[in-house]
Amino acid sequence: MAGHGIPHFQNDDGHAVVEIGVKEFMCVGATPPFDHPHEFLDMGDDNEKVCPYCSTLYRYNPALGATETQPAGCSYDRQAA
Repeated sequence: MAGHGIPHFQNDDGHAVVEIGVKEFMCVGATPPFDHPHEFLDMGDDNEKVCPYCSTLYRYNPALGATETQPAGCSYDRQAA
């Protein structure tokens, strides 16, 4: 992902699982001002990762783009905030 920003994701709605199209990302917890420290997460060879702050389970889905999520609406745009 050199030369690109790391995608950020949030889970305002408390979904049990958020599918994402990348294995390296930042979890912000919820949309600010209700966020937690922005945690860099790397799935490595695994296809799932749990955020240690908010316990959101992120699951890799190669069919999704870098900022797409399933369910929709869990991508966080730092510039728009």
